[in-house]
Amino acid sequence: MDLSLQKRLASEILGVGKDRIWINPNKIQEVSKALSRSDILDLIDKGIIRVKNVKGQSRTWANYIREQKKKGRRRGAGSKKGSKKARSNKKENWMKRIRAIRKLLRELKEKNIIDKKLYRELYKKAKSNEFKSKRAVLIYLKDLGILKNEKEVLNK
Repeated sequence: MDLSLQKRLASEILGVGKDRIWINPNKIQEVSKALSRSDILDLIDKGIIRVKNVKGQSRTWANYIREQKKKGRRRGAGSKKGSKKARSNKKENWMKRIRAIRKLLRELKEKNIIDKKLYRELYKKAKSNEFKSKRAVLIYLKDLGILKNEKEVLNK
């Protein structure tokens, strides 16, 4: 039986799409006789015509994956998008580097390898991003003739 008219009327009355209209399969004869809006309204009141629930997407797997990620799983090479630089925090990298350089400069000053004036000069150079690493500072000092070799300073 063609119930497209009844489905259309029901969808307009209920304000949903035609696909969400459910008609009781046992009462098809009764529904096919309903040709007006008022007839359809009566069938809706009786529960012969109803609205189907919206089909959602289950969150079960999403929740499972989130729990796994909390534990530190699913972080392997295959899950990574973007280079190491893109994934790392620039500020944290800077902080790690500058703290190491400043600690080295403090140690050099305490061991009297460099004087206060040179310390301050190197500190400013470090702040202005002139040194890429601790090693760069030591190479710079070697070029100035203050250090004979970098290994000496690190082992003292």
